[in-house]
Amino acid sequence: MVNMTLAIPEELHAKMKKYSEIKWSEIARQAIEQRINDLEVMNRIASKSKLTKKDAEEISKKIKRAAALKFDEYCNRH
Repeated sequence: MVNMTLAIPEELHAKMKKYSEIKWSEIARQAIEQRINDLEVMNRIASKSKLTKKDAEEISKKIKRAAALKFDEYCNRH
C-alpha cells in the first residue's frame, strides 16, 4: 500500500482530534475511492452519450433557470 500525506486546516485537525477513536486515514481512503467510482460511472455514461458540449451547456442553463424560478416562487410564498 502507498502512503500519502494530506494537508488539512488546523481547525479541522482540532475537530478530528476530538474523535481519536476514528481511523481518519480510512475515512479519507473511502472518500477518495467513492469519488473515483463516481468519476468512472460518469465517464462510462459520457462515453455513450451523443450530447455535445453545447447541448450540455444548454441543459445546464435550463436547469439553472428552472431552479431560480422555483427559488423565486418559494421566496414569494414566504
